[in-house]
Amino acid sequence: MKVLIVSDTHGRDEKLEEAVRREAPVDMLIHCGDVEGREFYIQALAECPCCIVSGNNDFFSDLPREEEIRIGDNKILVTHGHYYGVSMDIYGIIEEARARNCQAVFFGHTHKPMILERDGVLALNPGSLSFPRQDGRRPSYAVLKTDKKGRLQAKIRYLDR
Repeated sequence: MKVLIVSDTHGRDEKLEEAVRREAPVDMLIHCGDVEGREFYIQALAECPCCIVSGNNDFFSDLPREEEIRIGDNKILVTHGHYYGVSMDIYGIIEEARARNCQAVFFGHTHKPMILERDGVLALNPGSLSFPRQDGRRPSYAVLKTDKKGRLQAKIRYLDR
């Protein structure tokens, strides 16, 4: 299975379209929030099942605050992250995922890509395609694949500015 994970597109579609084209076909698209009213467009663009959660800039949205999904045998918490203080520390969100018996947590909000494994939980932030904040400020997203044993393998990928 191949999953495209994005976050913090903030209503700007150009880089998202490029990431979708580059990675097609994908089996699922996960958006970790701050879509700013573009959820229906994103679902149509993806042409696959989508999981989209609300971010701190998704005012008046009907999107869920977070979701627990399954990828194979893996239970995953998907959230934007702002309710868990990820700008200060990501260990609270990892503990929340662990308390829910999740093998992974996907989140955004910081606009900085990262992959970290701690206490058996894979924590993944794909960064931002629209407003990256890490050194070099390259738009980023993540691709997740499952191996033959169902284990999660993730990589951060970058677009040119």
